[in-house]
Amino acid sequence: MSKIRTRYVCQACGATSPKWLGQCSGCQAWNTLEETRVNETPVAAHRYESMSGSQAQLQRLADVQARELPRMPTGIHEFDRVLGGGLVTGAVVLIGGDPGIGKSTLLLQALAAISQTARVLYVTGEESPDQVALRARRLGVDGAAVDLLPEIRLDLIEAQLRDHPPAVAVIDSIQTIYSAQLSAAPGSVSQVRECAAQLTRLAKQSGVPIVMIGHVTKDGSLAGPRVLEHMVDTVLYFEGDTHSSFRLVRAFKNRFGAVNELGVFAMTDRGLRGVANPSALFLSQHSRDVAGSCVMATQEGTRPLLVEIQALVDTAHVPNPRRLALGLEGHRLAMLLAVLHRHAGVSTADQDVFVNAVGGVRITEPGADLPILLAILSSLKDRALPAGLVSFGEIGLAGEVRPAVRGQERLREAAKLGFSVAIVPAANAPKQAIEGLRVIPVSRLQEAIDAVRGL
Repeated sequence: MSKIRTRYVCQACGATSPKWLGQCSGCQAWNTLEETRVNETPVAAHRYESMSGSQAQLQRLADVQARELPRMPTGIHEFDRVLGGGLVTGAVVLIGGDPGIGKSTLLLQALAAISQTARVLYVTGEESPDQVALRARRLGVDGAAVDLLPEIRLDLIEAQLRDHPPAVAVIDSIQTIYSAQLSAAPGSVSQVRECAAQLTRLAKQSGVPIVMIGHVTKDGSLAGPRVLEHMVDTVLYFEGDTHSSFRLVRAFKNRFGAVNELGVFAMTDRGLRGVANPSALFLSQHSRDVAGSCVMATQEGTRPLLVEIQALVDTAHVPNPRRLALGLEGHRLAMLLAVLHRHAGVSTADQDVFVNAVGGVRITEPGADLPILLAILSSLKDRALPAGLVSFGEIGLAGEVRPAVRGQERLREAAKLGFSVAIVPAANAPKQAIEGLRVIPVSRLQEAIDAVRGL
C-alpha cells in the first residue's frame, strides 16, 4: 500500500525538508517552505522512459549523422528572429513575463498565422473559451482555425496530443496544469516540475513543438523550480514597461539559435506588431544638441542596435552621492567613475550621477562603458557631444579601451543611419574605410576624451 507522508517543499528551488524551517537550506530564501503531502507509491517505469520512447543504445559520436532540423515559421518576423528562424520539430519553448505584457496575445497571433497551413492547439488553463474568443476578435483573428482546449488535467492534455497531434501546441500556462499522480496543488514546485517534464518528454517523442507560458515572481524570474529552465530548449522573456507601447522579447537560452537575441514589438489595438527599424526607438529626437547624451552601437544577438545613453550629473546635497543606472549595470557604474577619476583626473565624489538607456532596453554588455563615460563627461561639463557621434568600447581598470565583439557590424549600422563620427577601440578599427563614417581608434580613456575635445 502507498504511504502518504508530509514534506516541506521550498517554492523557490524545490528543496525538501522533513520539518518546517524559516530559511531554505538550498537557496537561503526566507519563508518559502510549504507543507506538501507526498504519496510514496512506486512510480511506473513507463512514466520515465527515454526521450525516443525506445531502449537506448550505445553509439559512437563519430557515427551519428547530424542533420539540420526543419523550422516552422510563425508568421511573425520578430518572433522568428528570437527563436532562431522558427519553431523546431519537438522543441519546447518557455516564455515568461509580467502579467498583461502580451504573452498570450503574441502566441495567439502566431497560432492564427500557422493555422492557415497546419493544425494548431491552444490549451488554456487560465481563461474560458469565451475570453479567448474575445481576445481573438480584438486581434482580428477570430476566423482562424485554432483548436481550443480549456483543460488543466495533464493526462487529458497528453491524450489529446497523442491522439490528434497538432503542428504546434501552446500551454497557457504551465503553472495551472496539474498531474493526478501528485497530491500537491497546481502551481506548486512538484506539480510544475512533473508536468513540464512529462510535456517535454511527449514533445521529444512525438515531434510536436510545445510552447509553454510561465508566470514570473515579483523579482522578475520565472516562477517554479530553476530546473524548469534546464528542461526546455528555449527560454524567452518579455521585457519593457507594461505602461509603454513597446515590448522586447529576449532569448536567454536557445539550443537552436543565438542566445541574447532580441525581438522588438509595438503594442497596438490589433495586437503586437514587429518593428522594422528598432534603432529608431532607442534614439531620442532632440530639437538641438543637449549635454549628457551619447549614442552607443550595441549588439543584441545577431542584430546591431543604436541606443542613446543619457547621463545627468548634479551637485549632491547629501554626504553620500547617489549612483543610479536604469537599463545598465549599476555596480559597473561605480567602477567606471573610479576609473574616470584615477586615469582621467575627473572627480565626481561630490556629484549625483544618473545614467539611463533610452527606450527601456536593458544593456548588459561591457561595450557600453565608453559611451557611459562620454555621456557623464558631457553632462559634468555641460557641453554637448558633437552631432553624429557614435561610440562603443569596454573600459579596463588600468584605463585601457578594450574591443567589443562584431565591431564591423556596429559601424556599418551606424553609417547606415547617418552617423558621421565613431570613437571605437583601436582593435575594432576597420581595415577598409566605411563610406560616410570617420572612425577614430583609441586605446586609452584619455585618448577618447582628447578626441572628443578635438572634434
